[in-house]
Amino acid sequence: MMRSSRNRTAAMLPFAATLATAALLLLTAARSEAADPWLAIKGGDGPGRGKHIVLVSGDEEYRSEEGLPQLAKILARRQGFDCTVLFAIGEDGTIKPTRTDHIPGLDALKEADLMVILTRFRDLPDDEMKAVADYLAAGKPVVGLRTATHAFNIKGGRKYERFSWQSKEWDGGFGRQVLGETWIAHHGDHGHESTRGVIAPGAESHPILRGIKDGDIWGPTDVYQVRLPLPGDSKPLVLGQVLSGMNPDDPPVAGPKNDPMMPVAWVKTYAGESGKAGRVFTTTMGASQDLAAEGTRRLVVNACFWALGMEDAIPAKTDVTIVGDYKPTPFGFNKHTPGVKPADLLKD
Repeated sequence: MMRSSRNRTAAMLPFAATLATAALLLLTAARSEAADPWLAIKGGDGPGRGKHIVLVSGDEEYRSEEGLPQLAKILARRQGFDCTVLFAIGEDGTIKPTRTDHIPGLDALKEADLMVILTRFRDLPDDEMKAVADYLAAGKPVVGLRTATHAFNIKGGRKYERFSWQSKEWDGGFGRQVLGETWIAHHGDHGHESTRGVIAPGAESHPILRGIKDGDIWGPTDVYQVRLPLPGDSKPLVLGQVLSGMNPDDPPVAGPKNDPMMPVAWVKTYAGESGKAGRVFTTTMGASQDLAAEGTRRLVVNACFWALGMEDAIPAKTDVTIVGDYKPTPFGFNKHTPGVKPADLLKD
């Protein structure tokens, strides 16, 4: 009996060693993922299964480092998309929105099916900009939020200067040429007049607006000015009604700010160098506080489906339920939460 016990113990040693090795490999992989300067969220079951969305954050004012991770969690856990969120990263490995010259992980765009972008005046090096340029050259779809109209400010006459918001070579740069407009001005009174979304005449049946009615879309950020008409094949979907205060039930202001109302969401296409026409959705809303409103979240999630050519998968009312705890920081400069690493944002 004793010999039999020893034999069984000896036989189990290689198996135990294999389990220990496997556990060590899993732990090493987990530590490696936790050290990555980006956030990767694997999609679950849902219509987006098998599609990869890369969300690019990097702005000093509208807390894209908070809003885009929540958007990614909704897209992954409610709709099934694999999502990667990129950030401006400081020398210490924490998220630093005020750093304008570094967003690690942009190579993920090589395999991306969709880019969602909310950056502001980024001056990225050529090797990082190349990933964006190559993505656009392929004519892939883009969803642009808020300050993406002035996403880049490439200085010093460098290779990708044409992407800059004031570009003369490429009129209005990435903002105008791809998204449909660059930075012009605040139309509402910034910080004092919020925005209510009103469906644009003739756009009521557009699939992006499925499950959305007047007033569902709201945000404390103000309406941006755009030049009318928007260029090319741009089609306004939502107009921004300027409200007299910072609450969704405040009355609209009287006068020219609402006559006419500015478009705050539209669709268009752009021509990639490949000859393919890429679908584009742009909204001048999309700050982290704007995404606290269910209607605003539904607008953006529906837009991701449409941009990917998956409008038939948009249900009567897309599930955009918040994942975990979401209490966005009020917009403003120098208000980001310091010391946060991307892995910290996986906590729900």
